[in-house]
Amino acid sequence: MKNPTTVERKSERELVVTRTFNAPAQAVFEAWTRPELLQRWWAPKSFGISFLSCEADVRTGGAYRFVFRHPAAEQPMAFFGRYLEATPPSRIVWTNEESADGPVSTVTFEEEAGRTLLVLHDLYPSKQALDSAIASGSTGGSCEQFEQLDTLLATLVRS
Repeated sequence: MKNPTTVERKSERELVVTRTFNAPAQAVFEAWTRPELLQRWWAPKSFGISFLSCEADVRTGGAYRFVFRHPAAEQPMAFFGRYLEATPPSRIVWTNEESADGPVSTVTFEEEAGRTLLVLHDLYPSKQALDSAIASGSTGGSCEQFEQLDTLLATLVRS
């Protein structure tokens, strides 16, 4: 049985995504922090983008840089930022610095009975920044991303 993903605008500047995964918090945390695992689920397949590179130094003060290719784009697209906090296996906070309108993102992993409640909280700098992100479709991939993460976790937990 699949667990639902909920995407909810909580305020003018906040978007919150929640989902429970049938895996321990450590496994979910590792899927968010190990580049070889991130590449297997982060990019929604329906978006038609593929990873060119994935660097993630997930520690307080570390940085990340994800570079993607899309068939319709002449140049690769880079997403990058800094990790403001990394507390294994319960919490990661990072910046999204590819534009001035990028949110500060916080993801928490709360385990109960071998299952993990994941809450992803994006705080945008303004109402207009969140409105623009929603209008562009960039916030619309969470459900598919988390389906892909669920599939990855099923293989990791079985191993």
